[in-house]
Amino acid sequence: MSVSPYVNPAVQAFVELVLSRATAGLEYIEVRIVSLGGSRFELRHRHDASADSTTLETHDLAGLRRLARTNAAGAFRPNKAAPGLRRGWIFTATSVSELERALDHLYPGTLPDWFAGRSATPPVTPFKEFTARQTGLYRITQILPPALAARTATACCTERFCLRQRLWTTEGLAPDSVEAKSVVPCLEPCSLMLDLARRAMKLEQEEKVSLAVAHGDLPVLAAALERALANPDAGVREGNTMDAGNPRRMQLLLEAIRPLLPSKEPAGATE
Repeated sequence: MSVSPYVNPAVQAFVELVLSRATAGLEYIEVRIVSLGGSRFELRHRHDASADSTTLETHDLAGLRRLARTNAAGAFRPNKAAPGLRRGWIFTATSVSELERALDHLYPGTLPDWFAGRSATPPVTPFKEFTARQTGLYRITQILPPALAARTATACCTERFCLRQRLWTTEGLAPDSVEAKSVVPCLEPCSLMLDLARRAMKLEQEEKVSLAVAHGDLPVLAAALERALANPDAGVREGNTMDAGNPRRMQLLLEAIRPLLPSKEPAGATE
């Protein structure tokens, strides 16, 4: 008696979705996937959707794995769902199996999460429940005040750093919308979030200093942080939150002063 080959339900559902999009294709984080008919699929960066395929570099599966490791500046990408996937390439999967492997090279482990996120009750782990099981160095995250936990999640999970749709929540912070991120969900806090939460609590416990800053200078400080975030130091490791130049660390400070910023004056207003 012959046995039917096992078909991964997540892969099957994903292929059906791609096929339903016909020539429009499906955007999966920063990759556009288009069915070429049969079991053939084309993958390219979403910003290269209209590019002539002859101008793009053809990659194999090993090339996709290398491509996902670093950004355009050559910096290591610890979070593969972060924006910054390099452009200028094209890959053709000649089978469903190759499509699955290609996605796993570009965005490891995301396909099962995508499938789980489509269920009526996605298996989401809230921040409080996630930190409750932490031990050792990260046990301190259990005592984050709710407002600080929400600010830390906002800083860590902004679309500037991650394109997964955050479904897990913490008090005072709603889930992300799919429009702001992507179809790939984040079901529980990641290691980068955990480390930033530890750093945030350590900073909260430090002795505070009083700094006399004019109300009108707060936008200057915010603009300086925004500029630094837009032009990150390639030498600063993304996961090293001890470094003052760490982008998530700067975003955390920006989120702390954001409520203090003056509201914008109506157009045409004068002093």
